[in-house]
Amino acid sequence: MSALQAVKRFRIRELGATALPSPALAKTKSHPSSASSSRHKVPVASIENPFIPTLNSKTGRWAPPKYSLRQQALLVKKARESGTLALLPPGPKISVVEIAAAAASGQAIVPGPLASVKSHIQNAAAPWTRPIEWTGEVKEKKVLGAEVGNRLYAGKKRMFKGHKWQRTAEKREKRRALLMRSMPKRIKEFKQYYKRRRPHPLKPPRTAKNAKLPF
Repeated sequence: MSALQAVKRFRIRELGATALPSPALAKTKSHPSSASSSRHKVPVASIENPFIPTLNSKTGRWAPPKYSLRQQALLVKKARESGTLALLPPGPKISVVEIAAAAASGQAIVPGPLASVKSHIQNAAAPWTRPIEWTGEVKEKKVLGAEVGNRLYAGKKRMFKGHKWQRTAEKREKRRALLMRSMPKRIKEFKQYYKRRRPHPLKPPRTAKNAKLPF
């Protein structure tokens, strides 16, 4: 399935019974007197945004999005390839700003690079390309570093955590330098301690006078 066909199927599926007639058919059915006034008016369908959770007013519970994050990412990818990014609703994988920028640049009904001029005209007049008002509030998370394209290490004090021995190396070096500074004195005290306890190491150790056997 081509990228344009995937976006087209998504739009037709979401429009469903609320699919709008083509502009040519609407023009023929309208009254001649009101044709000039409604020439620039385009009917808008109001549909719930399938990319965000919906609240059930009766039960008060939230229903998950109709499309998973993986499906949303795939649709956004195909819409970028076909130049139909403005036809998708906003969601976690595509922001309102991106859709507005795509619509301003005229990407709403631009066909793929291999499409002919005839198919472009047909797509522009097709009912599935009609504007839709997606209902529901999209809460966009502010991701640090997203504006510069580096979200991995944005807002962190250091780039890499490193191994534990690398993180504790400075502290160990300070303690080692402190101990080495008084090392001769500590060695002398260590030797004197055992000299006091056993002046003659080759002789049998002295035992207490009242020593008792354990049995």
